[in-house]
Amino acid sequence: MSASPETIVERPSLTRKDWEQAALTLIAEKGVGGLAVEPLARRLGITKGSFYWHFPGRKELLEAALSRWERQDEENLGRSLQAKEPPKERLENFIWRTMRQNLTHRIHLALCAACDDASVRPVLERVTGRRMTFLARALEELGLESEAASERATLLYSAYVGYLHLQSHHLVPESDDDRLDDYIRHVIDNLIKPIS
Repeated sequence: MSASPETIVERPSLTRKDWEQAALTLIAEKGVGGLAVEPLARRLGITKGSFYWHFPGRKELLEAALSRWERQDEENLGRSLQAKEPPKERLENFIWRTMRQNLTHRIHLALCAACDDASVRPVLERVTGRRMTFLARALEELGLESEAASERATLLYSAYVGYLHLQSHHLVPESDDDRLDDYIRHVIDNLIKPIS
């Protein structure tokens, strides 16, 4: 006796990680509110059945995708902290690398726009806290006292986030524009080099 179409269950052809990464890409493009299972499945060229093998619903996918983004961010910070370069070079290289990460920027902006979402806010707070702590520690290594390092870290991070917001509205150069390099040099020359 053959199974009726209603009883056939689609086996997953994508992994949980595939769904998480696709969700992050969609969040970067459409925002947190634009994350929905059906359009994501269409984009991946698969039916929704594969999704339900991995997640009970959209909320769980969002939480898993946010966890993936946070983990990747933490790993990147960890690599930067462990770099063998002198403190000034390590901090400068971190700024250059960070300003060139387009997908991460777009995800960050989408999360900032949805910071009232109960799943988003704690992740955004932890990521921001870790990044600010990293910057403050690096600035202390350059010789600033703790309070001054914390204030300078806030200024550096504000320059980063503010630039991202302006970039998202096409008001400043994109990452493939030489004028972005000029901006990064300006930030380094004014906020880091005077310390050393």
